[in-house]
Amino acid sequence: MKIAVLSGKGGTGKTTVSASLAASLPSCQYIDCDVEEPNGAIFLTPELKESSPVKVPVPEADMAKCNACGYCGKACQFNAIAVVKGKVLVFPEICHHCGACVIACPNDAIREVERTIGVVEANGDGTFLQGKLNVGEPISIPIIRELKKRIKNDVTVILDCSPGASCTVVQSIEGCDYCVLVTEPTPFGLHDLKIAAQLVKKMGLPFGVVLNKASDSSRLIHEFCENEGIELLMEIPFSQDIAEGYSKGILPVQNNGLWKEKFEKLYEKIERGAEK
Repeated sequence: MKIAVLSGKGGTGKTTVSASLAASLPSCQYIDCDVEEPNGAIFLTPELKESSPVKVPVPEADMAKCNACGYCGKACQFNAIAVVKGKVLVFPEICHHCGACVIACPNDAIREVERTIGVVEANGDGTFLQGKLNVGEPISIPIIRELKKRIKNDVTVILDCSPGASCTVVQSIEGCDYCVLVTEPTPFGLHDLKIAAQLVKKMGLPFGVVLNKASDSSRLIHEFCENEGIELLMEIPFSQDIAEGYSKGILPVQNNGLWKEKFEKLYEKIERGAEK
């Protein structure tokens, strides 16, 4: 079973939930798809033994063949290549690696060369994976694709997604069996939860909600879930002890057996939800 853990906004406790769930299972594969800021390793402390570069194709012009016709620039929908005063200018950072410029060139003057945008790191047995996007790179989807190529089919897989509801999240949750949406009881949390819920509904994926930093003073999330018929899987209270442990890289399940039991029950609820 592949379980995606996501949130409409950052800072809701998505990694707390995904890493705690991984630490509560006897065996699983944890994949940190938040490639711009992966932090699951801080809590799960894997011994990373492998680092593989992720490369993407970008265009390069052979000026011996080029006649500056400009067809390559017209074909590019992202303005990553242009012909100015007889010279071909390439902007690799905004290239989406679609190959349209290569196809459009009538003189076979455009070729593709590889460019490294980040790495995929893994422990010895591949049960922990994380991607890292190089600083300044805007496109992370190729790294997520490389991570998902390494998904194991014989264990439960937990994918810690990036915050929001962008293309990177869509790429991460595609093909998953169940989605856990992590939120907090604030107006911002509710607003972004609605966006995330719309996304997983649109993709036809079963899902439930984990409420982090829960308090008796706010029922925003409870009311939304009740009105929409969404299962509230778990509540994690606003707790100084949990926050202090988190600041030291300690998960709730690592210093409290009761929380491990709660996350084991969370997994049982996810299994039932996926079966439905």
